Amino acid sequence: MSTEISTNTTPARGLALATMGEAMQFASMVAKSDFAPKDFKGKPESCLLAIQHGAEVGLSPMQSLQSIAVINGRPTIWGDAALALVQSSPACEYVREFMEGDGDQAVAVCEVKRRGYPAPTTARFSMADAKRAGLAGKSGPWSQYPSRMLALRARGFALRNAFADALRGLVTAEEAQDYPAAEPVKEPVVIRTKPATVVKSKPEPVVVPDDPAAKARLAVSRATTLEMLDAIRTLVDKRASEGVFTDAVKAELVDLIHHKAEMLIGDSDTEHFDAAEVEAEARA
Repeated sequence: MSTEISTNTTPARGLALATMGEAMQFASMVAKSDFAPKDFKGKPESCLLAIQHGAEVGLSPMQSLQSIAVINGRPTIWGDAALALVQSSPACEYVREFMEGDGDQAVAVCEVKRRGYPAPTTARFSMADAKRAGLAGKSGPWSQYPSRMLALRARGFALRNAFADALRGLVTAEEAQDYPAAEPVKEPVVIRTKPATVVKSKPEPVVVPDDPAAKARLAVSRATTLEMLDAIRTLVDKRASEGVFTDAVKAELVDLIHHKAEMLIGDSDTEHFDAAEVEAEARA
Protein backbone atom coordinates (compact mmCIF):
# COMPACT_ATOMS: atom_id res chain seq x y z
CA MET A 1 0.00 0.00 0.00
CA SER A 2 1.43 3.38 -1.00
CA THR A 3 2.39 5.77 1.78
CA GLU A 4 2.74 8.85 -0.46
CA ILE A 5 0.17 11.62 -0.39
CA SER A 6 -0.83 12.36 -3.96
CA THR A 7 -1.79 15.86 -5.09
CA ASN A 8 -5.19 16.43 -6.66
CA THR A 9 -5.07 18.36 -9.94
CA THR A 10 -8.59 19.75 -9.44
CA PRO A 11 -8.30 23.46 -8.54
CA ALA A 12 -8.93 24.47 -4.92
CA ARG A 13 -9.51 20.90 -3.74
CA GLY A 14 -6.14 20.32 -2.10
CA LEU A 15 -4.94 16.79 -1.49
CA ALA A 16 -6.49 13.67 -3.00
CA LEU A 17 -6.11 10.77 -0.58
CA ALA A 18 -6.47 7.69 -2.76
CA THR A 19 -5.65 4.91 -0.27
CA MET A 20 -6.24 4.11 3.39
CA GLY A 21 -2.51 4.40 3.98
CA GLU A 22 -2.38 7.88 2.51
CA ALA A 23 -5.42 8.98 4.49
CA MET A 24 -4.06 7.58 7.78
CA GLN A 25 -0.66 9.18 7.22
CA PHE A 26 -2.26 12.54 6.55
CA ALA A 27 -4.62 12.21 9.55
CA SER A 28 -1.70 11.36 11.85
CA MET A 29 0.24 14.38 10.61
CA VAL A 30 -2.71 16.75 11.12
CA ALA A 31 -3.47 15.35 14.61
CA LYS A 32 0.04 16.32 15.71
CA SER A 33 -0.11 19.82 14.22
CA ASP A 34 -1.58 23.14 15.32
CA PHE A 35 -4.05 22.91 12.43
CA ALA A 36 -6.06 20.24 14.21
CA PRO A 37 -9.24 21.56 15.89
CA LYS A 38 -9.30 21.07 19.66
CA ASP A 39 -11.54 17.98 19.51
CA PHE A 40 -9.25 16.32 16.93
CA LYS A 41 -5.90 17.17 18.54
CA GLY A 42 -3.88 13.99 19.06
CA LYS A 43 -6.71 11.84 17.62
CA PRO A 44 -5.72 10.62 14.14
CA GLU A 45 -8.67 8.19 14.00
CA SER A 46 -11.13 11.04 14.60
CA CYS A 47 -9.34 13.15 11.99
CA LEU A 48 -9.64 10.31 9.47
CA LEU A 49 -13.37 9.84 10.08
CA ALA A 50 -13.98 13.59 9.81
CA ILE A 51 -12.12 13.66 6.50
CA GLN A 52 -14.18 10.72 5.22
CA HIS A 53 -17.47 12.24 6.36
CA GLY A 54 -16.59 15.55 4.74
CA ALA A 55 -15.58 13.81 1.51
CA GLU A 56 -19.05 12.26 1.28
CA VAL A 57 -20.60 15.73 1.03
CA GLY A 58 -17.88 17.15 -1.23
CA LEU A 59 -15.41 18.76 1.19
CA SER A 60 -11.64 18.58 0.80
CA PRO A 61 -9.62 17.04 3.68
CA MET A 62 -8.72 20.35 5.32
CA GLN A 63 -12.23 21.74 4.81
CA SER A 64 -13.60 18.60 6.44
CA LEU A 65 -11.44 19.02 9.53
CA GLN A 66 -12.57 22.63 9.93
CA SER A 67 -16.23 22.02 9.04
CA ILE A 68 -17.17 18.67 10.60
CA ALA A 69 -17.72 18.48 14.37
CA VAL A 70 -18.87 15.67 16.64
CA ILE A 71 -21.60 16.85 19.02
CA ASN A 72 -22.99 14.35 21.54
CA GLY A 73 -21.52 11.50 19.51
CA ARG A 74 -23.14 12.64 16.26
CA PRO A 75 -21.31 14.12 13.21
CA THR A 76 -22.50 17.65 12.40
CA ILE A 77 -21.47 20.50 10.11
CA TRP A 78 -20.90 24.13 11.03
CA GLY A 79 -23.60 26.47 9.69
CA ASP A 80 -21.33 28.46 7.37
CA ALA A 81 -20.02 25.27 5.75
CA ALA A 82 -23.58 24.00 5.26
CA LEU A 83 -24.43 27.27 3.51
CA ALA A 84 -21.33 26.97 1.31
CA LEU A 85 -22.26 23.42 0.25
CA VAL A 86 -25.78 24.48 -0.70
CA GLN A 87 -24.63 27.61 -2.55
CA SER A 88 -22.14 25.53 -4.56
CA SER A 89 -24.85 23.07 -5.62
CA PRO A 90 -26.02 23.49 -9.25
CA ALA A 91 -29.57 23.08 -7.94
CA CYS A 92 -29.34 26.20 -5.77
CA GLU A 93 -30.89 29.29 -7.33
CA TYR A 94 -30.47 31.57 -4.32
CA VAL A 95 -30.31 31.78 -0.52
CA ARG A 96 -31.69 34.86 1.24
CA GLU A 97 -31.39 35.54 4.96
CA PHE A 98 -32.85 38.51 6.81
CA MET A 99 -34.30 39.60 10.16
CA GLU A 100 -37.80 40.87 10.88
CA GLY A 101 -38.34 42.97 13.99
CA ASP A 102 -35.87 43.28 16.85
CA GLY A 103 -35.48 42.51 20.51
CA ASP A 104 -38.11 40.11 21.84
CA GLN A 105 -40.00 40.48 18.54
CA ALA A 106 -37.02 39.44 16.39
CA VAL A 107 -37.63 36.74 13.78
CA ALA A 108 -34.85 35.25 11.63
CA VAL A 109 -35.92 34.23 8.13
CA CYS A 110 -34.07 32.03 5.64
CA GLU A 111 -35.46 31.66 2.12
CA VAL A 112 -33.93 29.04 -0.18
CA LYS A 113 -34.89 28.57 -3.84
CA ARG A 114 -34.16 25.24 -5.48
CA ARG A 115 -33.86 25.40 -9.25
CA GLY A 116 -36.91 23.94 -10.95
CA TYR A 117 -39.14 24.25 -7.88
CA PRO A 118 -42.14 26.60 -8.22
CA ALA A 119 -41.63 28.34 -4.86
CA PRO A 120 -38.79 28.88 -2.38
CA THR A 121 -38.50 27.02 0.91
CA THR A 122 -38.78 29.39 3.87
CA ALA A 123 -37.93 28.77 7.53
CA ARG A 124 -38.41 31.16 10.46
CA PHE A 125 -37.05 31.07 13.98
CA SER A 126 -38.16 33.75 16.42
CA MET A 127 -37.01 34.93 19.81
CA ALA A 128 -40.31 33.56 21.10
CA ASP A 129 -39.30 30.13 19.70
CA ALA A 130 -35.92 30.46 21.44
CA LYS A 131 -37.62 31.24 24.75
CA ARG A 132 -39.97 28.26 24.45
CA ALA A 133 -37.00 26.01 23.71
CA GLY A 134 -35.09 27.37 26.74
CA LEU A 135 -32.37 28.92 24.54
CA ALA A 136 -32.86 32.67 25.00
CA GLY A 137 -30.48 34.00 27.63
CA LYS A 138 -28.53 30.75 27.73
CA SER A 139 -24.87 31.38 28.58
CA GLY A 140 -22.56 31.57 25.59
CA PRO A 141 -23.51 32.60 22.03
CA TRP A 142 -27.23 32.83 22.84
CA SER A 143 -26.45 35.63 25.30
CA GLN A 144 -23.66 37.24 23.28
CA TYR A 145 -24.99 36.96 19.71
CA PRO A 146 -28.74 36.16 19.86
CA SER A 147 -29.46 37.47 16.33
CA ARG A 148 -26.72 35.27 14.87
CA MET A 149 -28.04 32.21 16.68
CA LEU A 150 -31.60 32.87 15.50
CA ALA A 151 -30.31 33.17 11.92
CA LEU A 152 -28.36 29.91 12.18
CA ARG A 153 -31.43 28.05 13.43
CA ALA A 154 -33.59 29.35 10.57
CA ARG A 155 -30.78 28.55 8.11
CA GLY A 156 -30.37 24.99 9.37
CA PHE A 157 -34.09 24.23 9.01
CA ALA A 158 -34.37 25.79 5.52
CA LEU A 159 -31.21 24.18 4.10
CA ARG A 160 -32.10 20.72 5.40
CA ASN A 161 -35.65 20.97 4.07
CA ALA A 162 -34.62 22.11 0.57
CA PHE A 163 -31.20 20.45 0.14
CA ALA A 164 -31.21 17.17 2.05
CA ASP A 165 -29.24 15.67 -0.86
CA ALA A 166 -26.39 18.18 -0.43
CA LEU A 167 -26.14 17.88 3.37
CA ARG A 168 -26.77 14.11 3.55
CA GLY A 169 -28.57 14.33 6.87
CA LEU A 170 -25.97 16.48 8.64
CA VAL A 171 -27.42 18.81 11.28
CA THR A 172 -25.71 22.15 11.89
CA ALA A 173 -23.29 22.03 14.81
CA GLU A 174 -24.78 25.19 16.32
CA GLU A 175 -28.17 23.51 16.51
CA ALA A 176 -26.82 20.20 17.82
CA GLN A 177 -24.98 21.99 20.64
CA ASP A 178 -28.33 23.08 22.04
CA TYR A 179 -29.75 19.54 22.17
CA PRO A 180 -29.75 17.99 25.64
CA ALA A 181 -27.20 15.23 25.95
CA ALA A 182 -28.69 11.77 26.39
CA GLU A 183 -28.63 10.76 30.02
CA PRO A 184 -26.61 7.63 30.77
CA VAL A 185 -28.69 4.67 31.85
CA LYS A 186 -28.27 4.07 35.56
CA GLU A 187 -27.87 0.49 36.65
CA PRO A 188 -30.06 -0.46 39.62
CA VAL A 189 -28.23 -0.98 42.91
CA VAL A 190 -28.20 -4.63 43.95
CA ILE A 191 -27.91 -5.51 47.65
CA ARG A 192 -26.89 -9.09 48.32
CA THR A 193 -27.88 -10.26 51.82
CA LYS A 194 -27.54 -13.94 51.00
CA PRO A 195 -26.02 -15.76 48.03
CA ALA A 196 -29.50 -16.52 46.68
CA THR A 197 -31.16 -13.21 47.57
CA VAL A 198 -31.01 -10.15 45.29
CA VAL A 199 -32.80 -6.94 46.21
CA LYS A 200 -33.06 -4.13 43.66
CA SER A 201 -33.26 -0.61 44.94
CA LYS A 202 -36.01 1.67 43.72
CA PRO A 203 -34.91 4.09 40.97
CA GLU A 204 -34.46 7.67 42.04
CA PRO A 205 -37.50 9.84 41.21
CA VAL A 206 -37.09 11.93 38.06
CA VAL A 207 -37.94 15.62 38.33
CA VAL A 208 -40.23 16.33 35.36
CA PRO A 209 -40.04 19.93 34.08
CA ASP A 210 -43.18 22.03 33.60
CA ASP A 211 -42.39 23.11 30.03
CA PRO A 212 -44.10 20.75 27.46
CA ALA A 213 -41.09 20.87 25.11
CA ALA A 214 -38.69 20.09 27.96
CA LYS A 215 -40.94 17.17 28.98
CA ALA A 216 -40.80 15.80 25.46
CA ARG A 217 -36.99 16.12 25.32
CA LEU A 218 -36.71 14.26 28.65
CA ALA A 219 -39.03 11.53 27.40
CA VAL A 220 -36.89 11.09 24.26
CA SER A 221 -33.67 10.89 26.29
CA ARG A 222 -35.23 8.20 28.54
CA ALA A 223 -36.79 6.16 25.73
CA THR A 224 -35.33 2.67 25.49
CA THR A 225 -37.34 1.15 22.62
CA LEU A 226 -38.49 2.18 19.18
CA GLU A 227 -42.10 1.65 20.31
CA MET A 228 -41.60 4.30 22.98
CA LEU A 229 -40.20 6.71 20.39
CA ASP A 230 -43.21 6.05 18.14
CA ALA A 231 -45.51 6.98 21.01
CA ILE A 232 -43.57 10.19 21.66
CA ARG A 233 -43.66 11.10 17.95
CA THR A 234 -47.45 10.65 17.91
CA LEU A 235 -47.76 12.87 20.97
CA VAL A 236 -45.50 15.53 19.42
CA ASP A 237 -47.64 15.61 16.26
CA LYS A 238 -50.78 15.95 18.41
CA ARG A 239 -49.31 18.75 20.54
CA ALA A 240 -48.18 20.58 17.38
CA SER A 241 -51.68 20.33 15.87
CA GLU A 242 -53.07 21.76 19.12
CA GLY A 243 -50.70 24.71 18.92
CA VAL A 244 -48.68 23.70 22.00
CA PHE A 245 -45.49 23.28 19.89
CA THR A 246 -44.35 25.66 17.15
CA ASP A 247 -43.10 24.25 13.84
CA ALA A 248 -39.52 24.96 14.94
CA VAL A 249 -39.93 23.11 18.25
CA LYS A 250 -41.66 20.21 16.48
CA ALA A 251 -38.79 19.98 13.96
CA GLU A 252 -36.26 19.95 16.82
CA LEU A 253 -38.11 17.18 18.66
CA VAL A 254 -38.45 15.09 15.48
CA ASP A 255 -34.68 15.40 14.93
CA LEU A 256 -34.07 14.24 18.51
CA ILE A 257 -36.41 11.27 18.02
CA HIS A 258 -34.67 10.25 14.78
CA HIS A 259 -31.24 10.52 16.41
CA LYS A 260 -32.33 8.42 19.41
CA ALA A 261 -33.85 5.84 17.04
CA GLU A 262 -30.50 5.54 15.24
CA MET A 263 -28.84 4.91 18.61
CA LEU A 264 -31.35 2.20 19.53
CA ILE A 265 -31.21 0.37 16.19
CA GLY A 266 -28.74 -2.47 16.47
CA ASP A 267 -28.94 -2.69 20.26
CA SER A 268 -30.05 -6.31 20.45
CA ASP A 269 -30.15 -6.25 24.26
CA THR A 270 -32.80 -3.51 24.52
CA GLU A 271 -35.72 -4.62 26.65
CA HIS A 272 -39.31 -4.15 25.41
CA PHE A 273 -41.46 -1.64 27.27
CA ASP A 274 -45.11 -0.78 26.81
CA ALA A 275 -45.40 2.33 24.54
CA ALA A 276 -48.22 3.64 26.72
CA GLU A 277 -45.77 3.82 29.60
CA VAL A 278 -43.62 6.57 28.00
CA GLU A 279 -46.66 8.44 26.69
CA ALA A 280 -47.99 8.64 30.25
CA GLU A 281 -44.59 9.93 31.41
CA ALA A 282 -44.51 12.61 28.66
CA ARG A 283 -48.01 13.74 29.70
CA ALA A 284 -47.14 13.88 33.41
